[in-house]
Amino acid sequence: MNLPVPAGVDTAGYRLGPPQRAGALTMVPVFGPSYPGIAPPRSGLKLSRVVTYGQVELTNPSASGVAVVPLHVGYIQDAAQNHALCRSAFIAAGQTLRFDDACCVQESQGGYLSERDQWFFILPVELRAAALGLRGTNQYSKLWGDIARFNGRYGLPARGHLEQVLTRRRAVLTQYQSRLELLDGQLGALFFVGDTLAGVEIAPDPVYFAEVWMALVCFAYGPAAWFASAAVAAAAGPGAACEAGSLDDIRAALHRRRQSVADEVSEWLSRAAWQPDSVVEDERYLDLRLSTVSGPAAAGQVVTDGSRLVYASLFATAL
Repeated sequence: MNLPVPAGVDTAGYRLGPPQRAGALTMVPVFGPSYPGIAPPRSGLKLSRVVTYGQVELTNPSASGVAVVPLHVGYIQDAAQNHALCRSAFIAAGQTLRFDDACCVQESQGGYLSERDQWFFILPVELRAAALGLRGTNQYSKLWGDIARFNGRYGLPARGHLEQVLTRRRAVLTQYQSRLELLDGQLGALFFVGDTLAGVEIAPDPVYFAEVWMALVCFAYGPAAWFASAAVAAAAGPGAACEAGSLDDIRAALHRRRQSVADEVSEWLSRAAWQPDSVVEDERYLDLRLSTVSGPAAAGQVVTDGSRLVYASLFATAL
C-alpha cells in the first residue's frame, strides 16, 4: 500500500503496518524517518490566552525547535470559551502567535488559562473541510451552522455547541484510544471509516504523533466511526455464536482474518481518488514550507522541507 500524499512529496522510507480495526474505524499505522527540531503539540505548545471571541494566542515555550501547530486543533477549557483553529502555522521557539480567524465552538467567557484547565482535540472530520475553507475569515461564529448540522446527524440538539459530542460523549469516544494500539516508532496513520479513506495523518516524529494520537483517534475520526458502527449494529441485529476449536485452529483463523483485513484495506486504498487539484504554499519558516492541499475528494495541509515530507493532515471532504 502506498502513502496517499500530493504528487511531488517524497515518501521514501515510509511504510505501512498491519491494519487494526475497532468497529467501523480502521487504522493503518505509518512508520518512517523522523524529522528533528519540531516541538511536540502537547508539551511544546500552549494555548496562552483567549483574547476575545475568535481570537486566541498560542505560545511555543520551548527553548529550541519550531512548533508546527496541528491542523484544526481545538481546546476545551474552564474560564474561557472553547475554540478551534482553521489552519496550521509555524511558531518559533519562545514566540507567541495570535490567530484572529479561530472558530468559537461554545460560548463562555474569555480569560487566561492554567495548564490543568485545558485539553485539546482535533475537529471532527465532518467539520474539517468547512473549517479549512474558512481560514482567514475573522468571524467567531462562522462554524456554528456546520456544528449544528453535525450535532443533528448524531441525534443531538441542532445548535453550534461542539461540546455536546466531545465532552458529553467523551467516555464513548475515548474507547478508541484503547481499542486501537499506538505502536512503538509510529509517526502516522491512515484512518478509514467503513470502507472510505477518511484521513491521512503524518507527524514529524513518534513523540509528536503520540501527543496528538488521542485527539485524532478519539475526536477527529471517532465520532464518524461511532455513528457508522451504531448504524451497522442496528441493521445487523444479534451476532451469531462462534465455535471454539484447537489453539492451532484459532491461530490459523486469526492469520486468515488478518490477511483478509489487509487485502480489504489495500483495495479500499487503491480506489481512493485523493489526488488534489492544487497545492498552494501559505507560509515559510527557514527551509520549511506550509501548503494547503485541495481537491474534490480530499483536502488539508502539509509541511515539507524541499520535497521531503515533514507533516501532513489530509482528510476526506465528504463521508
